Amino acid sequence: MLVTSKELFQKAQQQHFAIPAPNFIDLESLRWHIETAEKLNLPLILALAEAHIGENITLEDAAIIGKKYAAQSQVPIVLHLDHGATPDVIKKAIDLGFTSVMIDASQYPFEQNVIKTNEIVEYAHKKGVVVEAEIGYVGANENFEGHEGKSSRYTTVEEAKKFVEQTNVDSLAISIGTAHGIYKGVPKINFDRLKEIRAEVETPLVLHGGSSSGDENLKRCATEGITKINIFSDLLVAAKTEIDKNKSQNYLEIKQAAKKGMQQCLEHYYKVFETTYFLERK
Repeated sequence: MLVTSKELFQKAQQQHFAIPAPNFIDLESLRWHIETAEKLNLPLILALAEAHIGENITLEDAAIIGKKYAAQSQVPIVLHLDHGATPDVIKKAIDLGFTSVMIDASQYPFEQNVIKTNEIVEYAHKKGVVVEAEIGYVGANENFEGHEGKSSRYTTVEEAKKFVEQTNVDSLAISIGTAHGIYKGVPKINFDRLKEIRAEVETPLVLHGGSSSGDENLKRCATEGITKINIFSDLLVAAKTEIDKNKSQNYLEIKQAAKKGMQQCLEHYYKVFETTYFLERK
């Protein structure tokens, strides 16, 4: 079923788990993610980053296919535009039927971030679509997502509280030590900062840069206040690992191996994020 994230995040807050948000980049990865969610009977945030629109999938195709498969599914599926940077693209996604969008203006000064976010919130809420925004800045390591290789800037409690008050966003991405892409080593997560923000902000909190952040770190994030965790680079690495392991020789073998690798990776993170409590704690 095609849904917004509103009720899902409320349940995640109450029951202390997170929902995975794997990025899809084509029809195949979209279907593979949904198959995994259906196998486990768990919700899914199906995310398409603005940076990935074009070569492998168009925004229009993503909307048509995403809505079709979500509507046919028995599990709750959110069709989400991730890291929207262009207002026209974000508004188009809303008009096409995405149920959730992110406006990422975190690289701008606070006041500009608020203005840009409010423009999208006003447009989206009129159409029943939820909005995610980011305060602080999640930087990038070696990655496949088109993010600039800048250092992260931690979210402060004061900024987070002020931002949600001035924008009425439905969820807030915060920066507490992760970065987009692949780490060399394991990041140090500022769990004290997460606890402080969670105590002052009722709006659901989400985390970007989940890949290679370490299972123990991510489990703590999921159980200590984060309601959604984005995963992408690890999915691609898992696909490549499986392709190499099986010594795939042709296109069909490569696709089958990639599917297995991605689905095993996503299933693993469902367990790490304790999303299974969606079924166990009713």
